[in-house]
Amino acid sequence: MPQQPARGTRLFTVTADTLVAVDFGPRAKRRPPGPYGRLFARPGTRAFTLANLLARLPMGMFSVSAVVMIAGTRGSYALAGAVTATGLAATALVAPWTARLVDRYGQARVAVPATLVAALGSLALLLCVRYDAPAWTLFAAYAATATTPNTGGMSRARWAHLLDGDPDALHTANSFEQAADELCFMLGPVLAAFLCGAFFPEAGTLVGVVLLVTGVLAFAAQRSTEPPPSGRTAAGAPAPSPSDRTTTATPAPSPSPLRSPGMPPLLAVCLALGAVFGSMEVVTIAFAEAQGHRTAAGVVLALQAGGSCAAGLLYGRVRFAGPAEDRYPWCVAAMTALLILPLLAASLTGSLLLLSAALLAAGMATAPTMITNMTLVQRRTPDGRLNEGMTLAVTALLGGIACGSAAGGWVVEHLTPTAGYGVPVTAAAAVALLVALVWPGVRTAP
Repeated sequence: MPQQPARGTRLFTVTADTLVAVDFGPRAKRRPPGPYGRLFARPGTRAFTLANLLARLPMGMFSVSAVVMIAGTRGSYALAGAVTATGLAATALVAPWTARLVDRYGQARVAVPATLVAALGSLALLLCVRYDAPAWTLFAAYAATATTPNTGGMSRARWAHLLDGDPDALHTANSFEQAADELCFMLGPVLAAFLCGAFFPEAGTLVGVVLLVTGVLAFAAQRSTEPPPSGRTAAGAPAPSPSDRTTTATPAPSPSPLRSPGMPPLLAVCLALGAVFGSMEVVTIAFAEAQGHRTAAGVVLALQAGGSCAAGLLYGRVRFAGPAEDRYPWCVAAMTALLILPLLAASLTGSLLLLSAALLAAGMATAPTMITNMTLVQRRTPDGRLNEGMTLAVTALLGGIACGSAAGGWVVEHLTPTAGYGVPVTAAAAVALLVALVWPGVRTAP
């Protein structure tokens, strides 16, 4: 009686002049792709993501490079700080207008010339520093870099266009984008400091310009994934002719994101979140210097960013049953609670090692809050103005970072570095209070 071959054995037979081998072993089942695998399986997504990451990395390089370059040649950190603050203020004014043009005329059409203008501004700053130009030229040159487009916002706009109608995939995409932001702002300063120290003071700015221009050109070339431009809104459109009025109806204009229901409170939250990040950076550098380990400050801050990056990627794999509005207050509460840990570690132990662990834990709470906040900003931004809405959120973050840096520096200088860790806790408490006061209205906004 024929016997069933054992599992895992091979049967050999001869057919005519051909040897045939039959394997009865079990076939390994291919695991289905995870959320990120499904996300990047879509055509064109890998190409525009890699190009955008290349363009986004210099965002964490330029300010550090400018400070090192100016302070190293002019011998004044006050001048370096004033120049970078001027660039930040100019960005806060110009960036929303640049984003509005991107929405109206398309990413490739606006981002490329805006990037070239910003690159010329950076190169002008480099030349002014190199050839000892008057101080006012440094301010003018760095202000010209304000036309740099919001590359992260343009990437999120592409995901929103490609994933329209798939909230789970969009949640994963937003989580990846937040992790990418953390990674770029973690690696950018380290790369800038290395280039300026290992080669010459202008190296960080020069490499940053090359990366930015190359990345934006490659990103703009990916036309298949670019969202269609919204066209001219009614605020800037010519009046229709009488015949047009009788034959076609004028489409309703998209309102400004600032007038969108629920958007102002979210931007206020972004401002307070920026104060958390800005104060934490300044205070940590001062604390490490007070402990005699100034060079370790970058590593400690990198742990915080690394924790946020890892938490963001993990958060993107989770599928939530309820809407983002339901989990947002819980994310804020967890962030506020965990930001107390660095204050406790600094005040009770004074150990830089324990502070690093506390910052790692605190960083893991900021990513879910930022991801959920950006998701809500996307949902409340009118159609056709997503780049503008996302840029307003980033501008609020930058403004908060500037305020937080100033507040943290004042407390460190007039009190102690340990007391400085009360500033990010206070800013996080302001976020929690703001959410508690206005959230019922924001939650019901369309």
